Amino acid sequence: MNSNVENLPPHVLRLVYKEVSALAADPPEGIKIYPSEEDITELHTSIEGPEGTPFAGGIFRMRLVLGKDFPAVPPKGYFLTKIFHPNVGHKGEICVNVLKRDWKAELGLRHVLLTIKCLLIHPNPESALNEEAGRLLLEDYAEYESRARLLTEIHALGASGAPQDPNDGPQPKKHAGDPTKRAGDPTKRAGPSAAAVPAALGNGANGASTTSSNSSSINNVAGKKKADKKRALRRL
Repeated sequence: MNSNVENLPPHVLRLVYKEVSALAADPPEGIKIYPSEEDITELHTSIEGPEGTPFAGGIFRMRLVLGKDFPAVPPKGYFLTKIFHPNVGHKGEICVNVLKRDWKAELGLRHVLLTIKCLLIHPNPESALNEEAGRLLLEDYAEYESRARLLTEIHALGASGAPQDPNDGPQPKKHAGDPTKRAGDPTKRAGPSAAAVPAALGNGANGASTTSSNSSSINNVAGKKKADKKRALRRL
């Protein structure tokens, strides 16, 4: 979703920045705020599932998006964590009165967050976006609770509320030929094999013989040059 920073008047941006900073410093109970330095019009948050509900123990990531007409028009809310709830659509969109007909510019973002948290405690099946969840809530609460708890266990238990980083998650496996994998820890490198030891010793002996032969050849050349020099002096 595109940023609306350029579309909002400066005085609105200042008010939003001030409110978001206050929320980050003193968030409502059970809610965390993750302001974006790049885009103040998109606010990422996380909400702890309230006790006594099928969402207890879960961490539900959410975002609020401020449109170009904010605060005359309410922000749009989306759950990023999958949740089985009458007032949350299949794409995460949130249906709550405070984000529609009950909105007032002076309510502020704190009120929005608290209202959404209350929605987890008191769903409203009359304005359901998820019709199946709304029907089960009215007709078969045990089944509704079971479905909601299942999705909480799958998607929200043990989750982090912070926005996901592209580097998070499993990293690709190193290729078998990766030099860093071949090198390994220098302190754990395997020593030479039993077969390699005699070969190394043999190479050492041959090396000594070769060195001695080279030394004799050098001495012979030096002696020959010295004799040639003496003969040249006699001719003079």
